[in-house]
Amino acid sequence: MAVTLQGEVLLPGQARGRVLRLRAPISFWGGVDPATGRVADPNHPDHGADLAATVLVLPGTVGSSSSSAVMLELLFNGHAPAALVLAEVDAILCLGVIVAGEMGYRTIPVLRGDGAGLAAGAMVEIDQAGGVSVAE
Repeated sequence: MAVTLQGEVLLPGQARGRVLRLRAPISFWGGVDPATGRVADPNHPDHGADLAATVLVLPGTVGSSSSSAVMLELLFNGHAPAALVLAEVDAILCLGVIVAGEMGYRTIPVLRGDGAGLAAGAMVEIDQAGGVSVAE
């Protein structure tokens, strides 16, 4: 498998999932339903999209310190993305993943990168070093 993207590793891990590219920045607090993992903001262009088990490519986030709690709940209840690829570092989302690990929950890799070259819907794998490859 050829590496499609090399992301900066913010939080290490391995993952496999289909790429979901959100078309606009989002706040996890109020924008994502923590019980279902779906985009809940009715004004978001991806309203209703299911984030669970995806490699979620975010063009940006809209800050709320409560977004870490939403990420923690998603990880706890099994509705979290398989991985995050962030155009910009978001310490709040990273904090949710870190706290999940401290509590013994599953964690996910978080990379910084623009996701260029990752086609929506493509099945990809992320390695410990931040390489993202198209899965065959």
